[in-house]
Amino acid sequence: MAEEENNLIELTDEDGNVIKCALYDIIDFEDKQYAILADMSNAEDEEYDTIITVYTEEDGTSYFETIEDDDEFDRVSEYVDKILEEEYNDEDEE
Repeated sequence: MAEEENNLIELTDEDGNVIKCALYDIIDFEDKQYAILADMSNAEDEEYDTIITVYTEEDGTSYFETIEDDDEFDRVSEYVDKILEEEYNDEDEE
């Protein structure tokens, strides 16, 4: 589970470390929703690692879960890469 405040989310990894992330987008892919998050750990460098999680919402609470299946992760990652590349190219054209 994650704490959510104004698009900033705190995730806890398997080692108990807290990772602060910004919610970039929630997408629909293959009948599931996925959250695209920017890891804010290196924000001062303006370098952001992308984290993709399964996104669900229940009773007004948001849940961000690890994608356990490697094949599912690969398919979603490829789709997200295409989305981000298209958005990056659109920004360059402006």
